[in-house]
Amino acid sequence: MNTSNSHANSHNLSISALHSAYADNRLTPHTVMADIRAHASEYQDHNIWIHLLSEGEQAGYLSALADKDPASCPLWGIPFAIKDNIDLAGITTTAGCKEFAYTPSQSAHVVQQLIDAGAIPVGKTNLDQFATGLNGTRSPWGACKNSFNADYISGGSSSGSAVAVALGLASFSLGTDTAGSGRVPACFNNLIGLKPSRGVLSNSGLVPACRSLDCITIFANGTDDANSVLSIAEGFDRRDAYSRANPYLNQSRQYGVRAGSLKVGIIPAAQLNFFNDDAYALAYQTTLEQLEKEGFEFVEIDYAPFAEAAKLLYEGPWVAERYLATQPLINDNPDAIFPVVRDIIAKGNDPKATDLFRAEYRLNALKKICDQQLAAVDCLLTPTAGTCFTIEEMLAEPILRNSQLGYYTNFMNLLDMAAIAVPTQITDKGLPFGITLVGPTFSDRTLLSIANRIHASANLPMGASKLPLTASSAPAIGATDHIDVLVCGAHLEGLPLNWQLTERGAVLKSKTATAAVYRMYALAGGPPFRPGLILDENQGQAIEVEIWSIPADQFGSFVNGIPSPLGIGKVRVADGSVVSGFICEPFGLTGAKEITEYGGWKAYMKAVVNP
Repeated sequence: MNTSNSHANSHNLSISALHSAYADNRLTPHTVMADIRAHASEYQDHNIWIHLLSEGEQAGYLSALADKDPASCPLWGIPFAIKDNIDLAGITTTAGCKEFAYTPSQSAHVVQQLIDAGAIPVGKTNLDQFATGLNGTRSPWGACKNSFNADYISGGSSSGSAVAVALGLASFSLGTDTAGSGRVPACFNNLIGLKPSRGVLSNSGLVPACRSLDCITIFANGTDDANSVLSIAEGFDRRDAYSRANPYLNQSRQYGVRAGSLKVGIIPAAQLNFFNDDAYALAYQTTLEQLEKEGFEFVEIDYAPFAEAAKLLYEGPWVAERYLATQPLINDNPDAIFPVVRDIIAKGNDPKATDLFRAEYRLNALKKICDQQLAAVDCLLTPTAGTCFTIEEMLAEPILRNSQLGYYTNFMNLLDMAAIAVPTQITDKGLPFGITLVGPTFSDRTLLSIANRIHASANLPMGASKLPLTASSAPAIGATDHIDVLVCGAHLEGLPLNWQLTERGAVLKSKTATAAVYRMYALAGGPPFRPGLILDENQGQAIEVEIWSIPADQFGSFVNGIPSPLGIGKVRVADGSVVSGFICEPFGLTGAKEITEYGGWKAYMKAVVNP
């Protein structure tokens, strides 16, 4: 076996570890960058870099650190790599094609955000030309080799970006993802691969592959680092027509280690495909068994609509976007384009407008089906890839093999979903295997938090090194997209105001009781007749209640409709938890009748109001 990780950088380049080393004067950014350049020379045959920054080219970034306060610059002195279809000021952008190359005067929006926070560019990385491919072999700079075994592909198109992090040549890196390029390389190199919701990261300064679908992505050793980078890089950018503001529930404060039970969608066995790779099939099954032991409940979903949507990316009219992105080169100098890439892009001039609308109609129908299935689970879990090919196998069947690599990835951006690739196993063949978590738009922090929990339990090293994964410092969190609300009266299931919950998409979570510290009163007035719940530590008793889970974006309008003297406060539940729920202000008891003895509103209504 042609292993390639024996000389991986021995420094722990996680953000927290580097910051600690800088604070203790064990390392300086200058020594870290010099060490990275030295180690990079050992991997020239891996074809990681299109342009590795020299000491002179890095000097300006390093000297600028003197004017930056490490306490207020969260990426102070942190090395990062940039896929060479993303602009870095003063350094040529090639998109993997020498004839296309240009030198930008300013950096991409995301890159500049990172530099402003103190990050130091290491270099521009190799890629499948024009970001067309999932394998890392479609480049005039040579096939980028896997960090674990140089006989194998690294995954693409963000090949060099992933391998650079896995071999300790950067703390994190930027890739892009149209069909899976931010996830497949993560799987093959034992990394976290974050494909954010479209528009969360600005695409200003990105050479497009499919402008309406492209995402800049993040490779990191752990979810803490991925979240830190995302927190700095994200932000609405008016220059990018596809930029979208990130809502509150997807902000960095919502990231943590997801606690509690989880309902996760999985693909039925009949719809899985590992392309005769028994090692990957076993790794997937072992991963599910381990997660099941840790409280994951698996629910099978129908993968057929996802798979059908995936086929539209290359078999449908969206290939026309790749054609547009490469004009006029493909018209005037087609021989400058890598042959297999040229064959794919050339077809993009064929689709008609009628083809596009026909595909759009079908895509929207499929999206409704897929979204409905996602709504029933906390996330969808798939293998990131069904197999990892050798470079020789890839070159022998470049179109077929690449299509197989996209079996679990190509639907994602067409269906406007978020995803994160998570390493879970090293197979018996010595190659990394991982899964991908999938969620709806703006579920990035939810997925990161679930990934955090999964990754920690996998007990894997950092990338291709032997260094242990840096432990997460994130707090335990629950679900953030829904809010639990305790109801005790007319909002109970089957009663007159229950529609105020169900029409907002709330679902009944449990029927339970309060702690034995409450008294209940039938308030004056009505209909609808309403009770009031009052805390009484000395003479209270348990009251029957229901807990409903309501979408967080609907909670405000629900609370706003609650009339005085009722309101929402914190109610203690019989199991010891505290939940937002209905309480009554004391003045509301004027003219009220105590009904505590009935033990709940439904019992009182049955016995007294509707006997």
